[in-house]
Amino acid sequence: MRIGRLAPVLAVGVTATLVPALAPAQASAAEPPARFETQKPAWHRCDASEPASFQCATIKVPLDYSRPDGKTIKLAISRLKTSAPGKRHGALLFNPGGPGGEGLDMPAMMKDMLPKKVREQYDLIGFDPRGVGRSTPVTCGLTGTEQNSEHPYKAETFSRDVKWARTVADKCRAKSGDKLPYITTRNTARDMDVIRAVLGEKKLSYLGYSYGTYLGAVYAQMFPERTDRFVLDSSVDPARIWRGMIQIWASGTEPAFTRWTKWTAQRHRTYKLGNTPAEVRKTFWNLVARADRTPINDGGQKFTGDDIRSGLRAAFFSPKYAAEAVVELKKAAAGHGSSRHSLLPPAARKAPRWASASAGSGVAQPPADNGSAAFWSVLCGDTAAWSHDPEQYRRDAVRDKAKYPLYGDFGSNITPCAFWDKPVESVTRVDNKVRLLTVQNQWDSQTPLASGLGMHRALKGSRMVYVKGGEGHGVYGGDPRSCADSQVNAYLSTGKLPARDVTCKPSGRQGLGVKPSLVPSF
Repeated sequence: MRIGRLAPVLAVGVTATLVPALAPAQASAAEPPARFETQKPAWHRCDASEPASFQCATIKVPLDYSRPDGKTIKLAISRLKTSAPGKRHGALLFNPGGPGGEGLDMPAMMKDMLPKKVREQYDLIGFDPRGVGRSTPVTCGLTGTEQNSEHPYKAETFSRDVKWARTVADKCRAKSGDKLPYITTRNTARDMDVIRAVLGEKKLSYLGYSYGTYLGAVYAQMFPERTDRFVLDSSVDPARIWRGMIQIWASGTEPAFTRWTKWTAQRHRTYKLGNTPAEVRKTFWNLVARADRTPINDGGQKFTGDDIRSGLRAAFFSPKYAAEAVVELKKAAAGHGSSRHSLLPPAARKAPRWASASAGSGVAQPPADNGSAAFWSVLCGDTAAWSHDPEQYRRDAVRDKAKYPLYGDFGSNITPCAFWDKPVESVTRVDNKVRLLTVQNQWDSQTPLASGLGMHRALKGSRMVYVKGGEGHGVYGGDPRSCADSQVNAYLSTGKLPARDVTCKPSGRQGLGVKPSLVPSF
């Protein structure tokens, strides 16, 4: 997520009254005709810069699974086959999150993160989800300004926020209205099942991060008998789809902010931000008020108080970094020149290892607003729980700005979903006993702990690996010292879940890097 101008990071509780109502019944999984499942992909080398063993192909899937004889779209897939066929267990599919994240390169990126005992058991499979990247990408023709969805609530600017939300919805409808109703999580799960069939697999194994956890949970709900070894890392709460997952960025930040004030007060000699948590808190809010009166010039960029609130929201989950950032902002506010200190929280300093965009780099790139278009297509198309009354968003933003001062008004302000067409299917009720593994850091800014616990509760057959004290969005990443990695590797290698939930401490490595974006992402 582009959190203001200070922190371009991927980002995502709220009171129970805001949880979207779940549909009492589930729509059919809708089996596609055999002609889709019996496709023979024309595998070819993904890119000259990659090994010949990293192969890409495209397959066709129905745009609308309820009309399988109608229009089709292309799905870009990739694979890296096991080097030890005799040890092969099956296919391991990846998703990096989003919605709107491209996953075609993930096999090439993940192969070095997986230990040999895991790598040898699987063909590693990547794909760009429908509407994303090289899979018949959607576009709304949005400008850069229209893609920025960070809108703090102010009475005098709310009418502009409403206009922005309506404009985005109208432009998406005009540009991709024939596709938007079908760019949903349920249809992407159906696409995953077509991939499984095309690969000749009876079951599918899976590793999904962030939004990818919800996609994996929906697949397990729709196709439980085809769900093999599933790992859901940094989970979305299926009971909060989707407005509640944006609002949890506000409620989930307040405990992190409180922790930061305590941590920083204990180190007053170093940071000089206050001897007590109350003094540290006052220092921060005085800085916000100062920037609201006169924007702070730091390195040629001017930051308002709203920029600081949104920009440092995720940083408070990493106390040392947040303290350093506030110190540098104070220096800039005092006219001591711009600092060289990056104001990005640690998780935003590097892109994830799968974000190199090498696979098929010689082909046409997706539209510039593809990430935004796909993001809103899924969030607005998955559920009808979004209010269509702008005044409801105004009331919620006012209430939550008071309740969650750092980000409450951002999280509850109006979105394009207020003007979206009615979804073609009901939201998926995730409530099953499929045996799979969830992994969660305690201090995750994008899918906070309350969200991860919500997924664990919904998946009654799951086990959770909880990294107490762990910071960052994304846990599993190939660190042999990590208590979480060892549990995931054991599960992927044997298929056996831990006998009970596991609580462990973090290693020195803290969370995966995340990809800068203008779009709020999970």
